[in-house]
Amino acid sequence: METWVPDFIAWLEALPPVGIYAVLLGVAYGENLVPPIWGDTVIVLCGSLVGLGVLSFWPTVALASLGGAAGFLTVFAVGRRLGVAIHDPTRWRWIPRSALARVEGWLDRWGYAVIAANRFLAGGRAVIGLLAGASALRWRPTMVWATVSAIAWSVLLVWGGALLGREYDRLLEWLAQYGRVVTALLAVCLLGVAIRRWRRRPKNSPRRDPPGAALPPSGG
Repeated sequence: METWVPDFIAWLEALPPVGIYAVLLGVAYGENLVPPIWGDTVIVLCGSLVGLGVLSFWPTVALASLGGAAGFLTVFAVGRRLGVAIHDPTRWRWIPRSALARVEGWLDRWGYAVIAANRFLAGGRAVIGLLAGASALRWRPTMVWATVSAIAWSVLLVWGGALLGREYDRLLEWLAQYGRVVTALLAVCLLGVAIRRWRRRPKNSPRRDPPGAALPPSGG
């Protein structure tokens, strides 16, 4: 568990409920724009406060979902604005190239299913919105599936935090392990897709010798 977590939850508990809700909304929104923000950790901690009776379950889920979906759609709009320029490494050096390639493979293969699962995809969610916006995906289904994903993930985190209460560190450790496992599984899946595409690539046409090149020598 991160060393700042106990101090952070103590700071949260010192706030009035409306202040905690505001922090939750801001962090859930901001983690899409600034990936180093520990959004899932904050949602779990707020879930812990639900279990302690400080916050209410459904308002916590609603604000976490609203912030997550709104942040994703903001990044989607940025990706739509950038278009194909997002792939230019000389202009957008802050975007990791490996993550772009990985997420592009997901979108090419699964389309809107990636949007529906984006909250569950550790290691790729930060650039899913950007690439989804730069691709041909449409606004309305993207908005619907991003919201569904945010609600499902928020319910799980808030419920888990509420269930564990002060023992939230167990859930945070599970999330860390989950992230590593999901990243490894996705890497294996993408490797399999790449191998299958390589095997299905069109075969090179057989080489043809110029006319007369293969004629047998004359017997005289």
